[in-house]
Amino acid sequence: MSLFPQSVTIKVPGSTSNCGAGFDTLGLALKVYNKVTLKVSSDLSISAATADDARAQAMVETTAASFFKTFQVKPIGFSYHISGEVPAARGLGSSVTVVAGIIAGLDQLTGASSTREQWVSLATALEGHPDNASAGILGGFCVSRCNPVTNEYLDTIRFAVPASVKFVVVSPSSELLTKESRGVLPASLSYFDAVKSINSAAYVVAAFASGDYAKLRFAAGDFMHEPYRLPKIKGGAEAIASGIAAGAFTGWLSGSGSSVLCVATVESRARVASAMQKAFSDVGVSSEVRVLDVDNQGLEIEQVS
Repeated sequence: MSLFPQSVTIKVPGSTSNCGAGFDTLGLALKVYNKVTLKVSSDLSISAATADDARAQAMVETTAASFFKTFQVKPIGFSYHISGEVPAARGLGSSVTVVAGIIAGLDQLTGASSTREQWVSLATALEGHPDNASAGILGGFCVSRCNPVTNEYLDTIRFAVPASVKFVVVSPSSELLTKESRGVLPASLSYFDAVKSINSAAYVVAAFASGDYAKLRFAAGDFMHEPYRLPKIKGGAEAIASGIAAGAFTGWLSGSGSSVLCVATVESRARVASAMQKAFSDVGVSSEVRVLDVDNQGLEIEQVS
């Protein structure tokens, strides 16, 4: 009889990353979730519970292999099932919900007893950047740091964000894979574009750290990735501008897209959502709106049996 659980369900929040100019550094966990359920198999196979789940097979296998190697635990076989509300390829951290769910689930099933910081480190190694990884696992507004030479994850400083701050996320019907959107980024930036982006990123962090969210007004200006990615999203720039005109503090391209996001108050959220969706509609693009709070808890081990 096994000393460890035979089944576990992990709940992981989606996230928005970059938050303007905080490229590969800033992340916010949002109250939209995926759940990953793992069940131990009688052999060493890794199998999808449904045909829908099988789309993530390569990601699950890579994550599992890295987990066993990193934490030096005996490999196990398992089946997995992924369910929830985080849309794929929309800039809301859907891949991290799967990666983090597998890592945390295997930690429970193998008794590895690794820490959340170690989970973020492994997820960062797999994702290539820590912004969504830290937010999805730790929750809140996360500022993450990696070794500038090796890119190895080092640490995260996080802040809780109250429910009085609303995040209006509008997702157009088109998907945009991260690896494709990285292909449009330039090999180098002008010195002054880099300076302007650093200034904006630092100010956004200060606003979240201080809790003075009104200081976010027009604060998230980016010159590192949005000028190259936003033009690929029909209606995206117009949606952000419309949201700000309707009363939002600021807005940004969520991750690499295709979703765009505005930061609003309780009072302005409906106006902002309507204005952003209309901007997409005006250029013939259908979209889905979510008005979300920040998830300050992060990844949750929901059920163990």
